[in-house]
Amino acid sequence: MSRFSPARTWAVFVKEFQQMLRDRLTFAMAVGIPILQLVLFGYAINTDPKGLPTAVVAADAGPQARSLVAALQNSGYFKVVHQGTSPAEADALMADGEVQFVVEIPADFSRAVVRGERPAVLVAVDATDPSASGNAIAALGAMDSQALRHDLVGPLRAQQKAPAPFELRIHRRYNPEGLSRYNIVPGLIGTILTMTMVMLTSLAMTRERERGTMENLLATPVRPFEVMAGKILPYVVIGYVQLAVILGAAMLLFEVPMVGSFALLMAMIGVFIVANLAVGFTFSTVARNQLQAVQMTFFFFLPSMLLSGFMFPYRGMPIWAQHLGEVLPLTHFLRIVRGIMLKGVDAPQLWGEVWPMLAFMAVAGAVALKRYRQTLD
Repeated sequence: MSRFSPARTWAVFVKEFQQMLRDRLTFAMAVGIPILQLVLFGYAINTDPKGLPTAVVAADAGPQARSLVAALQNSGYFKVVHQGTSPAEADALMADGEVQFVVEIPADFSRAVVRGERPAVLVAVDATDPSASGNAIAALGAMDSQALRHDLVGPLRAQQKAPAPFELRIHRRYNPEGLSRYNIVPGLIGTILTMTMVMLTSLAMTRERERGTMENLLATPVRPFEVMAGKILPYVVIGYVQLAVILGAAMLLFEVPMVGSFALLMAMIGVFIVANLAVGFTFSTVARNQLQAVQMTFFFFLPSMLLSGFMFPYRGMPIWAQHLGEVLPLTHFLRIVRGIMLKGVDAPQLWGEVWPMLAFMAVAGAVALKRYRQTLD
């Protein structure tokens, strides 16, 4: 064997580069994933969410009460979307996830401020995701002394040097201690199932083709839908086994509460598993080998993890990113699992999150079935 030859090395390089260019799907993934990461991390990710939806329960309509509401909105962290609601209505809005904060201004608030009695204002926070509300709560710390500065003039000027004219009492609901594991551990149920279910199913059909056993399967009188169902159902069982491990660790090791219905959670997880398996089956009909199947899985998993609200606050993302996140089943599942485990919501309250998952499952299943019929031809 002669010494190292740059010419031979260059020839192998040219051959490999041409082969890579012919594999368009792999080349697209190699270029597309970095671009996707740059776009998502550069434009969609925001760890300081503002404009958080807020409901105001005001039993007082005096000038000081109006100044307090204006100060909340001027801070940039609060966006009053419901005003004049009753306490019960505000509680329902928070349980449904429509508002992040509920501000209750007591009766005779303005009169009590004028008298120097320091009335208490209750601020309830949906603390299921502590990172989404942490900066807004910190902004409240300076609001009690600054919100009414323009109202404390004339005879009331002396109160500017006194303690704050009112007291803010913050109540963190569903997660009083602000523990991040109450948010992360339930979210891991969705992220782990998304990655494993899509990947395992996407490898199923490509493995059949690579091993040459697809011809044997096609020779049987099994219909396409029956093949699809038969391929998916075993992984549904695996998904529930994974779920048992995660839930066991969540309750025994991390002490995450289970406030809602366990049976309802199992049913919702079943819908979520099937939706992801339909995606994996679709990938398996597109990929020509197992490597491509894995690459497509990560191309789906990456935006699911970043745009669903698992790693970063959902309400901190721009509107276009939120619209993309609404398409992904993981976004809706995270709201469901946190709603059941931490809030104790029931089935009617979850319908707004269930039907998008059902629609996604139907579309993904139809595409998978159509693609599989094409592979038969």
